[in-house]
Amino acid sequence: GCGKTTLLRCIIGLEVPDSGEIEIGDEIVWSKDRGIFILPDKRGVSMVFQTYAIWPHMTVFGNVAYPLQISKTPKDEIKRRVGRTLEFVRLEGFEDRAATELSGGQQQRVALARALISEPKVILFDEPLSNLDAKLREDTRKELRSFLTKLKITAFYVTHDRLEALTLSDVIAVMRDGVIVEVGAPKKLYFGSEQRFVADFIGRANLIKGKVAGFKGGFIRGTLPPFISAGYGTASG
Repeated sequence: GCGKTTLLRCIIGLEVPDSGEIEIGDEIVWSKDRGIFILPDKRGVSMVFQTYAIWPHMTVFGNVAYPLQISKTPKDEIKRRVGRTLEFVRLEGFEDRAATELSGGQQQRVALARALISEPKVILFDEPLSNLDAKLREDTRKELRSFLTKLKITAFYVTHDRLEALTLSDVIAVMRDGVIVEVGAPKKLYFGSEQRFVADFIGRANLIKGKVAGFKGGFIRGTLPPFISAGYGTASG
């Protein structure tokens, strides 16, 4: 792994980095130099795990209501907010259904509803679609994008699937060996990456060796292999 899940765990507070700071909105939630450590439940962050972490002994209602129950929210408020959230993820009428009776896609929506119920500042996703079959993964990906667009909540989504990254995100950060090597919009990284690794990983790059001889009027002049006509090409940097 390149450190994707570790980064998520640092953001939510389940891991402690060696150095630096973590800031959510305008609040510093962790800083080594300043000695700041905000507990995970005080950071305003929810997480959807790769395995969903749905409790099999609870109903759909029990799973979704749990964050409110442990925060001592009044029962009538819990009922209202659970009903509203289940309606949003299109699981109304499933309140009394056992978690073990749900399909993979439905379990994913229960996990999303549980993450939404506490109205977080940020939702973290740790490869939540990787356990679904190809068709269900495609359908759920479209649903998830629609949900996140309506919610207007910042989502931090970890995946090794390039298609998921390109279709779900507004901004992509590509990691390699624990380091973020490039950040940009999906179109920018796909068509105009500044890093060879990213161009090869994200897109379908044709890498051609050449030699730059000079610049003129925003164009570069150089030499290319014999099988390509030498001449002018648009400068990218």
